[in-house]
Amino acid sequence: MKVTRFAPSPSGRLHLGHAFSAVIGHAHARASGGKFRLRIEDLDPGRCRPEFVGGIFEDLGWLGLTIDGAPIVQSERTHLYSQALDRLRAEGLVYACFCTRAEIAQSLTAPHGDAGTHYPGTCRPLPDDPERRAALPHCWRLDSGKAQRIAGLPSWIEEDGNRFHSKPSDFGDAILARKDAPSSYHLACVVDDAASGVNLVVRGEDLRPSTPTQRLLQILLDLPEPNYLHHPLVTHENGRRLAKRDLAPTLAAMRESGVDGPALAAQLLEGQLPLGFRLSGA
Repeated sequence: MKVTRFAPSPSGRLHLGHAFSAVIGHAHARASGGKFRLRIEDLDPGRCRPEFVGGIFEDLGWLGLTIDGAPIVQSERTHLYSQALDRLRAEGLVYACFCTRAEIAQSLTAPHGDAGTHYPGTCRPLPDDPERRAALPHCWRLDSGKAQRIAGLPSWIEEDGNRFHSKPSDFGDAILARKDAPSSYHLACVVDDAASGVNLVVRGEDLRPSTPTQRLLQILLDLPEPNYLHHPLVTHENGRRLAKRDLAPTLAAMRESGVDGPALAAQLLEGQLPLGFRLSGA
């Protein structure tokens, strides 16, 4: 029995890429007699809006997808993320970081370095200073080197049966929480997947690089290991990925234009996209 989840952020209306992911996850759950969960990832108050939560339910219903159980709402679960962070802190696996993004960018040697993934560890050797933490903005980072020495290099299994093995370069000292945000995507994701009984994580291939860090956290927190299905992304014909910030065509607009939701869902499941769209790698 497969338990899958669809985990959108209510920062805008859903588009065709969201529909593709939701349809795949729903189909895997139903084919196995399992469950399809919904998670509302609303931990960013600056971008998330309550009115978009209703739109998520509306769009899923229009596609003919049914949800099992009450949805998980991350903003209502911050105490659980704090508990997980406290456990890692007690084991000496996280440290406070006071670096700004500009300072991190200046310290990177690679001209196009990812400041989130390849943080140079400036604050790692500093002793904990509660007074400084109380006075200055900071985040909590995972000491990935120490974590790997404890947990080893994790691996994971994709739905096709292939096992993937991580390597040291897959890890940076990922942010797990900020002073003004109780959890990062990585930490909240693994805590919530475990709480929902998710055993098949269905998501876009753009999130595959997140998997090594999340598997590491699962091991450190004694959480169950799910399988993964990283699917191609829906893009425009020119290969540009869909994004809310670029005003990608929404499911609401498609519905208003007369598109049949269940028929669209059936086509997406077969990999058939409307004119003007394609799958990455196709």
